[in-house]
Order: sequence, then C-alpha cells, then structure tokens
Amino acid sequence: MQLSNQAIGAIMMALQESLLHQTDIVPVLQHWKLETSDGGLVVLNPPTVRVPKEFSDILEDDKSSEETTD
Repeated sequence: MQLSNQAIGAIMMALQESLLHQTDIVPVLQHWKLETSDGGLVVLNPPTVRVPKEFSDILEDDKSSEETTD
C-alpha cells in the first residue's frame, strides 16, 4: 500500500499547522479517517491550516505594498 498524492498533501498540511502553532502533530494524525483507493491511501478528514492574525496582517501588508509598486 502507498500514500496517494492527497494523503501526502494532508501530511504536509498537518506538518505546516504543527510548526506554525508549535503543537504536536501526533494527535492530528491519530484522528485521521483513512480509506484505500486505486491511487493509494486517502485521508477522509484532512487538516486545515489556521493562520494566526499577526501573520495574516503581515501577508496583507505585503500584498498592499506589491500593489502600490506595480
């Protein structure tokens, strides 16, 4: 059995989330519901990444400065 591209993406999202919030990735992985498909193992409930407000404000500031310099 192998991981599907979707499952690999779900692992990367979980890793990003845990690094961003400095939390343990294990509980996220333990709660995943998995299914096999022709393409490999699929995560039925993949994680979402929550961006803290201070980071989203920085991203918005970067976007505005790019728009004014174009």
